[in-house]
Amino acid sequence: MPDIEHAIMAKDLHRTYNGRVAVDGISFVVKAGEVFGFLGPNGAGKTTTIRMLTAQLRPTSGTAQVAGCDIVTQRPDLKTRIGVVFEDQNIYERMTARENLMFYAQLYRVKPVRVQEVLEQMRLADRANEPVGRFSNGMKQRLIIARALLHHPRVLFLDEPTRGLDPVMGREIRGLIADLARQGMTIFLTTHYMEEADQLCQRVAIVDQGQIIALDAPARLKRQIAPQDDQVVVTTSDGQSDTLHLQQAPDQQKLVAWIQQGQLVDIHSPTVTLEDVFIQLTGRSLNS
Repeated sequence: MPDIEHAIMAKDLHRTYNGRVAVDGISFVVKAGEVFGFLGPNGAGKTTTIRMLTAQLRPTSGTAQVAGCDIVTQRPDLKTRIGVVFEDQNIYERMTARENLMFYAQLYRVKPVRVQEVLEQMRLADRANEPVGRFSNGMKQRLIIARALLHHPRVLFLDEPTRGLDPVMGREIRGLIADLARQGMTIFLTTHYMEEADQLCQRVAIVDQGQIIALDAPARLKRQIAPQDDQVVVTTSDGQSDTLHLQQAPDQQKLVAWIQQGQLVDIHSPTVTLEDVFIQLTGRSLNS
């Protein structure tokens, strides 16, 4: 019987390429209706994991169920229950947005009225009859998400949905993802932008060298490396920033001197980010 509580259940998934390990025994579950972040640097195994979970690549070993379907033995059924948005924008630029969606609507065997619905949902209805080649990158990304939603998927996979977009378009795509989440869509999100994951995800898995090295809610992960109680970050009038420990005499003297000289511009407690968590766990930055 399918597990209606969990949209994804992966157990001990492995994938090797010519003897090289890309995914090294990962196990996790994603609850129905959850936005789940899958984070890590290039080469960590994120895209390979998505390709296995979406039945585009067979695991070397291990099992997984997605939307109630086994990823190996029920591949045709699985593809009708998921939507996938990869980083590459594979759309037909000489066709209009409506024509792009109508083509896929026929493949999915959904009614033409559904095309209009997703155009409106992704805020593309007013540009539906224009060739896609005229669209900005952000509009093209909205069209790809619209295409992935045509057949009412139970789980939506988003692989780097805002990479390469300007800040305004990136914020718009994040808003659309948040809207989908509020409607109860299960979303599996990979992103290099830790702020994006912090904003959108109920839980995140941090992946390095094909293994999950941490999995929890963003707030709980950040609390694990919370700064010491006596730490403050100060900024001086010459633009310098420094972290001080207020219980240490040399740092106390520095702070008093800056105040007396009128050089103190700002003082606040340090902020911990998911990227800080990643660096502490792996010893390297996200993009290294």
